[in-house]
Amino acid sequence: MKILQINKTDAGGGAAVAANRLNRALRNNGIESKLLVQDLRRNEEGVYAVGSGFGYRQKAFARFAWERLTFLPYERNASVRFAFSPANTGIDISQHPLVQEADIIHLHWVNQGFLSIETLGKLLACGKPVVWTQHDMWSFTGGCHYAGTCLEFLEFCSYCPFLKKPGKKDLSARQFAQKRRIYNEAPLTIVTCSKWLRTLSQESKLLRRKDFYNIPNPIDTSFYTPRNQQEARERLKLPQDKKLLLFGAANVDDPRKGMRYFIEALNILAENFPVVKEDAELVVFGKMNAETVKLFPFKTHSFKFVSNPDTLVDLYSAADSYILPSLQDNLPNTVMESLACGTPIIGFSIGGVPEMVTHQESGYLAEVKNALSLATGIYETLFVNKLDQYRLKARQKAVECYSEEVVAEKYLKVYKSLLK
Repeated sequence: MKILQINKTDAGGGAAVAANRLNRALRNNGIESKLLVQDLRRNEEGVYAVGSGFGYRQKAFARFAWERLTFLPYERNASVRFAFSPANTGIDISQHPLVQEADIIHLHWVNQGFLSIETLGKLLACGKPVVWTQHDMWSFTGGCHYAGTCLEFLEFCSYCPFLKKPGKKDLSARQFAQKRRIYNEAPLTIVTCSKWLRTLSQESKLLRRKDFYNIPNPIDTSFYTPRNQQEARERLKLPQDKKLLLFGAANVDDPRKGMRYFIEALNILAENFPVVKEDAELVVFGKMNAETVKLFPFKTHSFKFVSNPDTLVDLYSAADSYILPSLQDNLPNTVMESLACGTPIIGFSIGGVPEMVTHQESGYLAEVKNALSLATGIYETLFVNKLDQYRLKARQKAVECYSEEVVAEKYLKVYKSLLK
């Protein structure tokens, strides 16, 4: 059985992390799996690039730039620039040797100039079973990665709120129609990482007739494991006598990450609970505007973008809790990593997060867009409830549900059923 995973890149972004981890988990459990990417950033066994050389990289960047430039006349404003993918340019990999030799094609995230809808259609037409793990909503919408409150995808996308001139036959409607044509007879099986995303995709017009499985992303629980907190803080040069709140994202300033509500919650704590202001500090990693840091009413330790997994494990282990104020998310890798390291989660009850965090057992689930509720969760978790018990439950959840062995076995059952 030969499985070919396909993702835009092998590193950078949640889908890349998930695809790489799955490829590694399958290989570690005796399954012949390879990962094919457009942008190869690490030299890891079992991971291959579509092409190589300066000319190849220039063409890849040109496709990415062209897709972005052609969307500029349509975008509502700059805030949605990367929230919508028109997929109007891409590379045809249907004849690639790894595609030809594979028994099953396994898609992950293919946007930003990697696969266009046209070249995706050629891949689906190869006649091989195709599994598609959903990392966001793009596969069943007219172009957006997260639809927010919009439900047009349930029947036919149009009047798109991401577009400058929404209408009955706008860009989202045209792209939706293209997807419907290529999905129609495709041997496509859908895997969703969260029950939340499964519900949305099963109800969507584009995918409702396909077969569905709900399988989480895997994590190496032997690497992402609790470390001595004092030693981790010493390595990171963080204070030993403070409660540390950890927050991170690829782009901290993305409105979907809920920074507005996090800052509001921190201000509520600073103004009403002197003990929190005195005893707690923030630790933040990820891309973040310098002006944003100035809005935090607590002392802040910034680590910017962290690419070293060893440093990430230290960060989770050093923290007393991980904050997730996201307004819409699937099955966040950061939550999974934090749980595996025994660090409780405090966040809004959105997307797949309630499937990962048990309220007041391994974390605190606040009311969505309610800064007071989020502030309450931070205060109770750090100063009222028993953190040691939360840590044990968090670690237990990760080992039982997200370990490589557990997830690899679930995917193996799917692959075998398709080859029958």
